Order: sequence, then structure tokens, then C-alpha cells
Amino acid sequence: MIQEAVLWQALSPRAELPEAALPARADVAIVGGGYTGLAAARALASCGAAVVVLERETVGWGASGRNAGMVLPGFKAELSDVVRRSGLDVARRLFQESLAAIQFVESVIRDEGIACDWRRSGHVTLAAKPSHLPPLQEARQLLARDFGYQTDLLGPGEIGREIGSPRYHGGLLDAAAGSLQPAAYVAGLARAALRAGATLCEGTEVRGIQPAAAGLRMDTSRGPLEASELLIATNGYTDRLLPWLARRVVAIGSYIIATEPLPAGLQQRLVPGGRMLSDTKHLLYYFRLSPDGRLLFGGRAGFVPTALERSRELLRRGMVEVFPELAATRIAYAWGGRLGFTRDLLPHAGRHGPVCYALGYGGHGVGMASWLGDRVGRAIAGQGPWPPLAKIPFPAIPLYLGRPWFLPMAGAYYGIRDRLS
Repeated sequence: MIQEAVLWQALSPRAELPEAALPARADVAIVGGGYTGLAAARALASCGAAVVVLERETVGWGASGRNAGMVLPGFKAELSDVVRRSGLDVARRLFQESLAAIQFVESVIRDEGIACDWRRSGHVTLAAKPSHLPPLQEARQLLARDFGYQTDLLGPGEIGREIGSPRYHGGLLDAAAGSLQPAAYVAGLARAALRAGATLCEGTEVRGIQPAAAGLRMDTSRGPLEASELLIATNGYTDRLLPWLARRVVAIGSYIIATEPLPAGLQQRLVPGGRMLSDTKHLLYYFRLSPDGRLLFGGRAGFVPTALERSRELLRRGMVEVFPELAATRIAYAWGGRLGFTRDLLPHAGRHGPVCYALGYGGHGVGMASWLGDRVGRAIAGQGPWPPLAKIPFPAIPLYLGRPWFLPMAGAYYGIRDRLS
């Protein structure tokens, strides 16, 4: 059996945080030590609040330290679907929030001096079949006409500028997208929250939440904590601690492999522009070059939890299908993580009774989680409005109580659609 090894953690060994005692009381308690929780903690502490982050594992242990490092505009939901459901004005506001999220990440990296290989790399959505190119053209037209946002459609004769593979039939280039080293970024965000005055408590599991005289009481693995406000920032690691949220967020596994370092000439042939790349399948592939010259290749090995060894082999086959030149290349790293999906494929933030929340990024979380965390933190502190996503209804998933019994059927359904589309 192979052992999980996360490339980002090898490139950026986790900085040891000062051990923090769990206080008896705080103004705000945050459950989850990823991008959302740390950005919210930084914002709240800078507003003068006494804030404690409760992380069951270590800061950045989940998707914030495991993702592919793609910082993308938009959401998992197609903008055309958002327009249809909520109207053009709402869709415009939400899309602008996604662009502000990228700018926010860029400004935090600059202001906090975070060394995480940030750059505006651009992203290409690759047409997996000829029939997938017209919808990309429609998306480009919608963005230009209704959102004033420019992208470039690449036809079959142009896509070779971005990828050295005959597998794809065109693509949509968005030059505003960025890339970074996610583990280095989350570590820098943690240090920024500490400098602002937040308390970070690792190895602290929240086991129960109860009303208290002046807010809520958290029963944790390290003892009780009372707080006036509580923010849940657990995304794909949301459990059944709060049934209302458990009915609204589904965790779906995603997996990544990374090759040994590739020769410079091979890197240039495979990904000539150094872009972030993903394709149009439902069970999609996504890939990029790492800062040290490896190919990272990720995807949904399935909708249900999958053994790492099987995921590694499925992704290796996919990688060789896309890049036959890599058939003999050694896989040096393989790991997995969880994404948080919602019924409408949008992230959500807001308040339900005494509990605040921000989660459900659907694989678009690097920018949006950072931005929503900051916005929600400032809203809780009374130093800013709640973000527009707080006004979007947060639908429950029918017949779902926290155990995703439907995922095998969903995976089979989308696999058939990928074959037939």
C-alpha cells in the first residue's frame, strides 16, 4: 500500500506555530483552520476582537494545504445557470466578488510578505470533445456581453500554444487567473492571523455546541470554550456537528499526483505557457507545472471515497492519455483531499440562528475562501456589510442528512454523460 505524500508539504515544511492554551472565553470562536477561518481570524483580530481558531488537525491540514493552487474567477456553478436562477444583476455582483477575491489574495500576499510563488498565470478550460467547444464560445460571449469581461477562445489550430497534447479540441483562456503554492500561502495566512492577535489552537476538536448565557459554549477535546459568536469554516470537512449545515454541504474527494522533476524542454513542450489547465468533463482532469518543474495532475477518481493506490493509478492512466510522453515518468507524490459542494454549486455565507458560516466552494476555494473569510469576519465585527452571497438562499439537499448515499449514482450518471456528450 502506498503512503500519502503531499508535494506542497515537502516544498514548504510546516512552520511550527506557538502552542496556545485554550482560553475560557473569546469574542468569536472559529471552527476550521484553513483559508476561510484564518482570513476571518486575521480580519476579526485586526478589528480588536478576541478570536480563537479551533482546528482539529493542524492549520492548513485539509484542502487549504492540499489543493492544486489554482486561483480562479467565477464559481463551480456556470454563470448562465446563476443568471437563470437569480437574474443578471445578482450574477454580476457575484462575479465581481470572485474577481475581488483574486485581488484580495494578491494584496494579502503582498502586504503580509508571503512567499508562495504567486503569479497571474492564467487558466485554460480545455474542450475534451469537439462538441464541448461551442459551449465555451457561448460562455465567452456571455462574459463579454453581460459582464464586460474578456476571455479568449482558442480553436483546434490554436490550442497547441497552451498544451502539448492532441487530446483537446480548443479551449477558453482566462488571463486573470492566478497560481500559488497553497501550503506556503496557508502558512503565511496563519502567521498573519497571529500577528493580528488571533489565537490558533491546533489539535482541538469541537465535539458539541450548546447555548450559553452570553452566546455559545463549545465542548472541545481540550475543554470548554464560551464565545459570543461562532463561525463554522469547515468546507469539505463539515461533519454532523450542526445538522442544519450537514444537510447542505457534501464532501467529494479529489486526488492529485505529481511526477518527478521534468527536464526544462519537456516542461516547455507539455505546458508552453505555464498556465493552469482543466478540462470540460464532469469527472474532470486539472493539471499544472509545479514551481520545481513537476507535472501535477488531479481529478475526481470517483465521487465516493477511493483508496489512494487506486486513485493514483487512475490518475496516472489519465495523465498518460493526455501526455503520452510521460508514460515512463515516475510518480513521486500522491495525495487526496475533500471538496465541499452545495446543491446550487455556489459558496454560501451567512448566519443561521446563533451560528455564522462560510463554506461550499466546490473546488474554487483558494480565492473565494480567503475573501469570504475576510468579509464575514469584518461583518461579524460590525466593520462591514455581509457579502452578497449571504443574500442567496442556501438550499438543503433532499433526503440528505450528512451521509452521501447518492454519490455512487451521481458518479455513474456523470461518467455516462462524459462518455455520451
